[in-house]
Amino acid sequence: MTDHPPRDTDEKLLRAAVDLMADRGYNGVTTKEIADAAGLSEKTLFRRFGTKRNLLETAFDRYHYGTEMMKLFHEKLVWELRTDLLLVARTYHMLMNANRKMILISIKDEGHLPGFRERTRKHPVQLMEGLASYFREMAGKGRMRPGDPELQAAAFLMLNFGMFMNDLEAGSSLPGIHLDPLIEESVAIFARGLAP
Repeated sequence: MTDHPPRDTDEKLLRAAVDLMADRGYNGVTTKEIADAAGLSEKTLFRRFGTKRNLLETAFDRYHYGTEMMKLFHEKLVWELRTDLLLVARTYHMLMNANRKMILISIKDEGHLPGFRERTRKHPVQLMEGLASYFREMAGKGRMRPGDPELQAAAFLMLNFGMFMNDLEAGSSLPGIHLDPLIEESVAIFARGLAP
């Protein structure tokens, strides 16, 4: 096995772990299999991450959507409800689909990884807080109807999470319904409902 720069080594191990665990579950994969799939030694895996659990937690933190979504709230909003909600929804779905394997791991292995559920909750909680803050500010500017910003954010988040879960594993359970038109229609309804 050849030497690789640390960042490249980490990336190979993280990707191999995610691919294998999404397929076979956390307990169905050994550290040796992860290292082999990455083209590295098991010793390298232990030197870089210490444990299989640390490897998975690092992968989850690196590849989940929390950081990217918060960047959107700080840098890309135009303070027009429909436009902003379309951006939030499309970005959320793009990131969730890119991280589909991480979602499968967190669902499949929820009971086998004590404390992992709490770790996985930080991303949706962070997104809900960002949305609630946005709704609070929009209402303060008179650009949307005042209400309970936490409930508004939770409703929007659950709407989009439901869309994502609809076709997570076996494809859409609603044939003929495609994601982008569904996002557009849902955002239009949501924005109309919150219009001042």
